[in-house]
Amino acid sequence: MTKLAEKKCQACKGDTPPLEGETLSSLKKELGSKWKVVNDHHLESEFQFPNFKEALAFTNRVGELADKEGHHPDIHLSWGKVRIVIWTHKINGLSESDFILAAKIEKL
Repeated sequence: MTKLAEKKCQACKGDTPPLEGETLSSLKKELGSKWKVVNDHHLESEFQFPNFKEALAFTNRVGELADKEGHHPDIHLSWGKVRIVIWTHKINGLSESDFILAAKIEKL
């Protein structure tokens, strides 16, 4: 995961195909088990917190990171829980930047 977290998210072009096969599997292994690849389409993870205030603070840190990286996940906030869903909308699937953002979120 360290190598992924050191990279910078890159905007992809609409004609870039979504990741699949060995490339997708390799990035998943590098990312680790906290994140799930769902239907080879998006990444998803849930983070637990002792209260709403800490979940909100984490959400804000993710938002700041997303703006810095220029890559914006779906963030679902509830009491003591934050669920993050990441995919590249332009290609309707996964790109390397999705894995980079997930690794950076993991470090927060």
